[in-house]
This record gives sequence, C-alpha cells and structure tokens, in this order.
Amino acid sequence: MTNKKKVIFLYLFFDIVAALLTWCIFFAFRKYIVDKTVLDNFQVAILNDYKFYIGLVCWSLYWVFLHAFSGCYNKIFRKSRLKELGNTLTVTFIGVLVFFFAFILDDIVNDYNDYLLYFLVLFGLQFLTTYIPRVCITTSTINRMRNGKIIFNTLIVGSDHVALQVYKAVSTHDPSANNNIIGYMMIDENDDNDLSAELPCLGKLDDLLSVVKKQNIKVLIIAIQNGKRKHIESIITTIMDMDIDLKIIPQMQDFLMGTVKVSSVLNEPLISISPDYLPDWQKHLKRFFDIFCSLIAILILLPVYIFLIIGVKSSSKGPVFYTQERIGYKGKPFKIIKFRSMVQDAETNTPKLSSSNDPRITKFGKFMRKTRLDETPQFFNVLVGDMSLVGPRPERQYYINQIVEKAPQYRLLFRIKPGITSWGEVKFGYAENVDEMVERLKWDILYIENMSLGLDIKILIYTILIVLKRAGK
Repeated sequence: MTNKKKVIFLYLFFDIVAALLTWCIFFAFRKYIVDKTVLDNFQVAILNDYKFYIGLVCWSLYWVFLHAFSGCYNKIFRKSRLKELGNTLTVTFIGVLVFFFAFILDDIVNDYNDYLLYFLVLFGLQFLTTYIPRVCITTSTINRMRNGKIIFNTLIVGSDHVALQVYKAVSTHDPSANNNIIGYMMIDENDDNDLSAELPCLGKLDDLLSVVKKQNIKVLIIAIQNGKRKHIESIITTIMDMDIDLKIIPQMQDFLMGTVKVSSVLNEPLISISPDYLPDWQKHLKRFFDIFCSLIAILILLPVYIFLIIGVKSSSKGPVFYTQERIGYKGKPFKIIKFRSMVQDAETNTPKLSSSNDPRITKFGKFMRKTRLDETPQFFNVLVGDMSLVGPRPERQYYINQIVEKAPQYRLLFRIKPGITSWGEVKFGYAENVDEMVERLKWDILYIENMSLGLDIKILIYTILIVLKRAGK
C-alpha cells in the first residue's frame, strides 16, 4: 500500500470511528435528557432499541459522504493543521445543522432549551472526535515529510541564473516541502546553462512529457525569465492531465495583484497552478445539478421529442437520431447523440462542417438548429457522464488536430467535461470553419478560468432565451 493510500485509509477509518462514538454517546444522552432513569436499565433502553443500530450505520455513512463530498480525502500531503481545523469546523457545523433540522426538531423534550443543548452536544462530540485524530494524522504526515520518508520528485523548467536562484532558494529555505529536485529542462539550446553545475539536464522542452512520466515527477517548477514566459501556456497544456503540483516564479505585477499565495512563512513565494477549476464540493454539486436537470428536462421534453421524431421522419428518409464520435474529458472519445438535421449519409469520408446555407440541412433541420432542439437528446449523454449541461462543445478529432496547430491551448478544454451548451455557443454560436472554432475558443478558455455554478446557471438562462427567440446561429 502506498503512502497516499495509507493516509487516506487512516482518515477514513478514524472518521468512521468518530461517527460511531459520537452516535453512541449522543443516543444515550438524548434518552437521559427525557428520562433520567434510563441508565438504570441501559440494555433495554439503549441496546434493545433498533433505532440505535440503524443510526450507527446511517450516521457513519452520512459523515463519510460529507467528508468525501467536501474533498477531505484529496491532496492529503498538502494540508496544514490550520486549514484542517477550518475545514473540519465548517463541514461539522453544516452536517450537524442539516441533521438537526431533519431529525431532531420533532424530538420530545422537557424544555425548548434542550434543543440548543442537543445541538451543542452533537456538534461538540462530532467535531472533537473527528478533529483530534485528523490533527494527529496531519502532524504525523508533516513529520514524515520533514524526515524524508515522504518525498516528491521535482523538476525545474529553466537553466539560466533565474533557475539557479530558484533552485537554491527552494532547496535551502523550503526543506519541509521535501522536494527531491532530480534535474532540469532547458527551453532551447541557446539558453544559458548556469544550473548545470548543480543538477543534471534531462532534456529540452520537447522532451517534457516523456521525462515527467519516466521520472514520476510530482512537482514542476517553471523558472524562466520574462522573454520566455510565452512557453508557460504550452507547458501547462502538456501536463494538464497529470497529477502534478505546478509552480511558477512570480513577476512583480503578480505580487501587486495579489496572485502570490503561500501557506508557510518560510516557503519560497511561488504561484501554484491548480488543475482543479472547481472545489470538490462544487464538482459534486455540479454533477448532481446535471443529473437532476437532465431528468427533469427529459420528462418535460417527452411531448417535444414525439413532435421532433415525427418531424425528422417526415422531412427526409433515414434514422431519427444521429450519433457521432467526439472527444471529451481527458481526450477520451464518446458517442454524441442528436436528432438528425441533415439528409441521410450527408457526410462520407472526409468530415465537413455545416454552414448556414448548407444544402444538406433539411427544412425541419434548420428549424431544429435555430432553436437548438437537435441537441436535446444529449441530456442522455449527460446522464451517463460523458457530458455536462455547461461546458465547451466537443469536437471531432479531425478538427481538433487542425485547431491545435493554430491554438495549442485548445487542449486545456479536455480538463473538464464538454457541455450541451457553452459560453462560446451563447456568444458565438455554431462554428462553420476551423478559424471560427479558434475564435470561439477564447470564450471556452474564459469559461474554464471562471467556472462556477452561478456562471453555469447564467449560461443556461441565456441558452433558454436563445431557444425561445430562435436566435441561434
């Protein structure tokens, strides 16, 4: 079992123990408040009550779910004790509050002040039994990192005097981070090679992906000067799908704009680039929102589906639905489903994009495209997890290859699930050629950099308005 799995197991084990212990004490406490003689006949009042055993199971599962939902079991090696305290307080308070209003308010009590007492006791028990083991685990993990039992293979991108300064600063002033710096990568052959006296050169920038995989790199530090910072975008794009802690040396404007955040007083100030665009709880909430809204939409659209099926069948020969391979999350292909808006066999051999006056589009197909109704079967793609309600529109590999040649940052879109609608679709509409796809890309990049549930709702509202106004391109 790896170090990471061991620590996750410890978190999970002690969270279950905390939940079991809290329920046992709280269940007995509730009985005692109502009837002070309950302790005289403990077995009958407590152990023979089936609710006690149901509660043990449900209460434990409830807290494991909440902690997993909040992302407690992720990034376990980068936790601080102070952050652990804040997260545990927040999750415990919300969890106890929800449980209290759902199950405790209908309890029989001698006095209404007992409700406050119940809440405080339940909150105090759950917090203490959860946090004490956690702070011990976090402290133990920090000590193991300091003692060199947990290390992170680290690679520096850059080779000049700036990279040399960063290497010395990280290795001297930040030993607790336990970065095992194994080498560096040169940007190109014309770079100064000041770092060669300290570390081995593992190759040039073109070799980055293979080196990262071969050396099991966990931390990548980009230490390049202003004139070469244009390479940062391609570096981020190259390693986007890998579990790597990416850090960049800041410029003066980064300090002034407040983008440099450090969690330790002794750490070298570096900008951390997170691969996660949403906190874990928002990711899970977004997925729940996708499933819930898709189910509702499918139920509401059943009469519309019947109308569209009749319209497609009567407009031209061929199947009602049209499936096509698209590239989705992490570059994985999937089959997207639509109502067929073109004549049968409209595309053979080489892929061809449609245009506003495309003769292949049927009359009924033009109506569906204008109202975006041809996209509505994709709610089923959302249900199975291939897509989200909101996200960049998925493209075919044939066009992705052409887009990447002009805009390598397109690969950043693979870091999230594609969507039925997107900011690019709302602002730009359907793209009729690769240049328009590249132009629409800026809105998709803007979306992933500003992702939030609130933004998703705004995009959905605008999409509905486009459908109602038949203003789609």
